[in-house]
Amino acid sequence: MKNNDTISKTLIVAVSLCLFCSAVISFTAVNLKDIQEANVRLDQQKKILASANLLDDKKSVEELFLNIESKIIDLRTGEYDLSIDISSFKESDFARDANTSIVLSSEQDIATIKRRENYQKVYLHYEEDEISAVILPVRGYGLWGTLYGFLALEPDFKTIVGLEFYQHKETPGLGGEVDNPRWKAMWDGKKLYDAEHEPAAEVAKGPGDNEYEVDGLSGATITSRGVTNLIRYWASDDGYGTYLGKLKEEINDDKSSGTEGDK
Repeated sequence: MKNNDTISKTLIVAVSLCLFCSAVISFTAVNLKDIQEANVRLDQQKKILASANLLDDKKSVEELFLNIESKIIDLRTGEYDLSIDISSFKESDFARDANTSIVLSSEQDIATIKRRENYQKVYLHYEEDEISAVILPVRGYGLWGTLYGFLALEPDFKTIVGLEFYQHKETPGLGGEVDNPRWKAMWDGKKLYDAEHEPAAEVAKGPGDNEYEVDGLSGATITSRGVTNLIRYWASDDGYGTYLGKLKEEINDDKSSGTEGDK
């Protein structure tokens, strides 16, 4: 009778089992890739809508998103760029490429992002062919890592509608309170810029007691400072400042001439 307990046969069985399991995992990953990407896209769309208080239980995310238009802007000029494929645009790819990004000086880099891409995707929500909100991707370093989110503004481009984060590493119960609905609701109606049009919105050290402040995050001083810095950075001319200025001029010109801008 043959002995089946040899080292070589044990190794063969182990290797075969590993190969089989790897094949199953690879097959599953490939087949689930489209579903995973669709779920990520749906979650992003939901966060974009949430930042502008546009979610509606009576309508699906896909249906609500039909009123939102995506555009690529050149952050250096504030102009739209039609040469970039918007369907495959990834801000991270542009931020890593020295040809499509800039290195920020320590004075500029209050959000601690190191490099800023030259191009970014923005979202415009329309009601009756008029812009009712502009939604801007924002990011900046908190305590443990970079917070990624969306900042939504009213069509005066200085009043905040909402701030929504979709990815961060902040401590649950402390910095993680950036996800608390009560805290997020405080941003609605706060002013992004002061009377001199300087970025002024911030997370206070304690209770927010003016039109620029929201309540501080208890026990999360560094996260609070990080949120303040990322908002002020992206509101500056190094961020979306130039774009927002040109967009406001465009809308005012359309109104004064009695015409509507093309969607």
